[in-house]
Amino acid sequence: MTELAQMEFRPRPEAGEPRPWAFPAPERAGLGNGLTVLRCHRPGQQVVAVEVLLDAPLDAEPAGLDGVATIMARAFSEGTDKHTAEEFAAELERCGATLDAHADHPGVRISLEVPASRLAKALGLVADALRAPAFADSEVERLVRNRLDEIPHELANPARRAAKELSRQLFPATSRMSRPRQGTEETVAGIDAAAVRAFYERHVRPATATAVVVGDLSGIDLDALLGDTLGSWTGSSVAPRPVPPVTADDTGRVVVVDRPGAVQTQLLIGRIGPDRHDRVWPAQVLGTYCLGGTLTSRLDRVLREEKGYTYGVRAFGQVLRSAPDGTGAAMLAISGSVDTPNTGPALQDLWTVLRTLAAEGLTDAERDVAVQNLVGVAPLKYETAAAVAGTLADQVEQHLPDDYQATLYRQLATTGTVEATAAAVSAFPVDRLVTVLVGDAAQIKEPVEALGIGEVTVVAAE
Repeated sequence: MTELAQMEFRPRPEAGEPRPWAFPAPERAGLGNGLTVLRCHRPGQQVVAVEVLLDAPLDAEPAGLDGVATIMARAFSEGTDKHTAEEFAAELERCGATLDAHADHPGVRISLEVPASRLAKALGLVADALRAPAFADSEVERLVRNRLDEIPHELANPARRAAKELSRQLFPATSRMSRPRQGTEETVAGIDAAAVRAFYERHVRPATATAVVVGDLSGIDLDALLGDTLGSWTGSSVAPRPVPPVTADDTGRVVVVDRPGAVQTQLLIGRIGPDRHDRVWPAQVLGTYCLGGTLTSRLDRVLREEKGYTYGVRAFGQVLRSAPDGTGAAMLAISGSVDTPNTGPALQDLWTVLRTLAAEGLTDAERDVAVQNLVGVAPLKYETAAAVAGTLADQVEQHLPDDYQATLYRQLATTGTVEATAAAVSAFPVDRLVTVLVGDAAQIKEPVEALGIGEVTVVAAE
């Protein structure tokens, strides 16, 4: 008898009963130094994720020093009063930890991932970085040089160049949102260690910061651990800083960033719309997904599958700054790339999709697929502690309640086709869109002008 014949064959296991799922609810507390803490116990998640949010927004950067928040964020891992930059990196490596930091419009965020067994050591390093960063002249100078080296590469990237131009077009020149998040060559070149330390001393303090801790916290006295680490960070309180409202000019127009000889045109079409505090947000998410959220969306079906103009076109909403008082805003955009000769036809078909959406609306089938993709796969999206921590940190930055994400999924599941259609049409009105095209102006300007979707101007690619 063969080995295969001797094997015992058993019935295929039956699927179990589906268990209800909801986005994890955090516990909220505070430390004696004023630091707010959100914790979320996730059994089995042996890699703990920590997010520390600092109230150091980009619009707080001093005039002429755009990018100082980014340099400060990167400098947190470049040495403390206890460790040189090399020693700090070696200590992180011994912990098996990764540490990242970045600056954006809401503030600076530090992200740590570390095995639960080494959480105490890694949190101690983060606490040292926040409490007493070295900001050594040589390290800041190196970070500035690195940032200056990055800028030409970003300008050479069509997608990044389109994003830069769209921000410049939408927002007033006096608004920080009109300028690159990480600064320009001119502003970054003026940053030194003294400027970084001054920004740190003015804006970084525990009383205005929040730490999010997510993972398997079994056997960890998190209160004691946080008290011994982040609790040692001290600083004064500060009065709330006024936040200017977001204003934008979404008059329908087209801007061509000229790149002679380009074989493709990068498209970025956008405007400013409601943030997550607006009651329309769930319907807007659903409608935008139906329009361009996946390979089966309307824009992809037409521009990719039927016409073959592109490898993919996406529609999305990205929160820029969120506030309960209505001063926040989200960027609503459509992005993709097409071959140069078909730039005009592709834009014509894209506008036809938008006009058809307004005239005929979404179908129930489109709505159902979107709900399944957005809500049905949510448990998979949040399998890791880092994914949960990142979303909780987003909620903190955007001044949302701790149960916001769980509530949003319930709202998405009950939003109807009519509501989703109305929100998508309102998000992308055909006469209120700023279109940025990065491509060969000699080939695409006239065909685009013939479409009548707005005045066309050409700017140099830099």
